[in-house]
Amino acid sequence: MLVIVLGPLIAFLIRFVSARFRRYSRRIQDSMGDVTRLTEEVITGQRVVKIFGGHEYENQRFETVNERNRYLNVKLAATNAGSSPVVQLIAGIGIAAIIYLATSGAVLHTITVGSFVSFLSAMLLLMAPLKHLTQVTAPLQKGIAAGHSIFELLDSDSEDAGGPFAIERARGDIEYRGVRFAYDPAKGDVLAGVSCRAEAGQTLALVGHSGSGKTTLANLLPRFYDPREGAVLLDGRDLREYRLSDLRRQIALVSQDVTLFDDTLASNIAYGVMGDVDRAQIEAAAEAAHAMEFIRALPDGLDTLVGDRGLLLSGGQRQRVAIARALLKNAPILILDEATSALDTASERHIQQALEELMRGRTTLVIAHRLSTVEKADSIVVLDRGRVIETGTHHSLLEANGVYAGLYRMQFREPEAVGAYVPPAP
Repeated sequence: MLVIVLGPLIAFLIRFVSARFRRYSRRIQDSMGDVTRLTEEVITGQRVVKIFGGHEYENQRFETVNERNRYLNVKLAATNAGSSPVVQLIAGIGIAAIIYLATSGAVLHTITVGSFVSFLSAMLLLMAPLKHLTQVTAPLQKGIAAGHSIFELLDSDSEDAGGPFAIERARGDIEYRGVRFAYDPAKGDVLAGVSCRAEAGQTLALVGHSGSGKTTLANLLPRFYDPREGAVLLDGRDLREYRLSDLRRQIALVSQDVTLFDDTLASNIAYGVMGDVDRAQIEAAAEAAHAMEFIRALPDGLDTLVGDRGLLLSGGQRQRVAIARALLKNAPILILDEATSALDTASERHIQQALEELMRGRTTLVIAHRLSTVEKADSIVVLDRGRVIETGTHHSLLEANGVYAGLYRMQFREPEAVGAYVPPAP
């Protein structure tokens, strides 16, 4: 009866300890994520930290998250250290109670020495398994906590493969029809009923202030996101009807934030068409993007490793490599998201010529703050807070004397008339 009474008590204790192990293990997982994230931020942004004197602030932030991580590990260690002695104490109390009852007057005359020793030996043999049971709980709960975050990621919805419609090469007709989109519905729509169109071979430029929805609109084309309402059409068919791999094969991208991989220049330029390109085509694409000017000066030429995220190259050089990559893909649709933002004036002139050659015969979606890059666009869409407020060509929008004309004058003609910022006197 004593064993039956103590069994549930020990089981309750182990369950309580397991719950604490799992809770603290989850918190430690999150805390280690904070430590890693903060460390990466400081390492990658070390120039900003140095020049703005943020050493003490970053030390304080790191100390805060590191102290929390230490506190949680101490709590976990304390739980682990206390669980085994408590279980053994409960078992010891049970053994002491059995010895007391066995030596009492009523039982002493009815139990034999052999029976008593046998029962006591069996009780003592239970001590080691009970101790091991609590020791197994700690690593088991740590594994469950770690596995929970992994399976949460594995169980999340994966990117769908698109519809059944296959396509080799699109004509390039693009249409946004009443598109509404929100990253977080509680914060409102980023795009509110946007409609615009570009026929095959035309250039559609998106301009407007920062945060007006230009990049979001472009990101709907390769289906990085899907609209909440409305539809995006390619050649008259909803993008969701195309196979996703076929759809993205029709699109080349040159963005403001260039991503290069820790590989050779040749591999980065040929990224996406690795099996269908030879060395001469890579060199031709680099030449057209005016990238060979600096590639020839490198010791290993196209075989030069660019380093992690292309850090061995300047911003302008990385952007030229990205343009060469888009040239080589030879897709019918081109997205240029501030494609010349990191180039100097001389380089921009050469790159613009290469881009004009690339854009000929292709449908191009251009996102630009520098309006000099969109003057030759077939259609310019002016966005403001996710809405289309003006549409037309460069000359028609200037004649309308609206928002686009104001932006144009701000950049090229009348900076003093738009309240240009004047720094305070020292």
